[in-house]
Amino acid sequence: MPEKLGYVMHDEDVFALTAKGRNELGGSATSLAPAELEVLVLIDGKSTLAQTAARVRSIGKEAAAGIVDRLLRHELIEIAKNQAGSFDLVDFFQSAEILPPSSAATVKAKKEAAATATLLQERGYLVRIARRAGAEKPAEDPRTLSVLVVEDEQYLAKLLKSVLANEGFDVRTAKSREEIVAELRRPPRPDLVLLDVMLPDIDGFEVLLRIRQHPVLKTVPVVMLTAKATRDAVLKGLAGGADGYITKPFEIPVLVKAVKVVLGLSKGDEIPGEAQDPWAG
Repeated sequence: MPEKLGYVMHDEDVFALTAKGRNELGGSATSLAPAELEVLVLIDGKSTLAQTAARVRSIGKEAAAGIVDRLLRHELIEIAKNQAGSFDLVDFFQSAEILPPSSAATVKAKKEAAATATLLQERGYLVRIARRAGAEKPAEDPRTLSVLVVEDEQYLAKLLKSVLANEGFDVRTAKSREEIVAELRRPPRPDLVLLDVMLPDIDGFEVLLRIRQHPVLKTVPVVMLTAKATRDAVLKGLAGGADGYITKPFEIPVLVKAVKVVLGLSKGDEIPGEAQDPWAG
């Protein structure tokens, strides 16, 4: 089967339309070829690749699978459900080598982290939006966004789940290596991971690096939530590809703002009563 950035499609995989795909179908004009449009119409978030390809009338199954691959590459569809082995999450924590951040990422992160000392001392927390969403989420997109909260403190996990659920998110929680793997394998794939650093059986920074180097998960936004407020810890998070870094103790509006900005649900406007965040942007 075709590959998308290292991801091998399987007959049992299920695909769903992205917001971009829905806009393509709902627009007044399309740039897709007739066969591509036919396949896009058949993508329903329930049928497997094999079932979808078999229903395409204008071309054969292999050609239809090739179109699915192209639609995936152009982000008109997304993986809704994988067959058990295709995520390779069984070995998520067992691979022999984790590649360190690139030298360019480290140099950039050093410059950014060097400026955090005053903020950390004066405000007790830091919100660093390193990679704001490229576009705001369309208001007409009916899909409920999913957030995976990785936190081993039971009270805090329940609090975060309640707060984010009240904001309209579908919230799942994990507190250990085993639960992290289970939640990452369970569809739908999370739209954002809120990741604690100090976990009982794994370091959160290692989880971050493994997510960034996984062919399917590497684009999932990750916001670090941690008591580690040292310059080195912030540097490690930023260089590792964190989209946000929030230190404990934190204020609920600050956390909600970070989550929404990373997901493209907010322009990152200043929170009333807060100093303007010099890191936003």
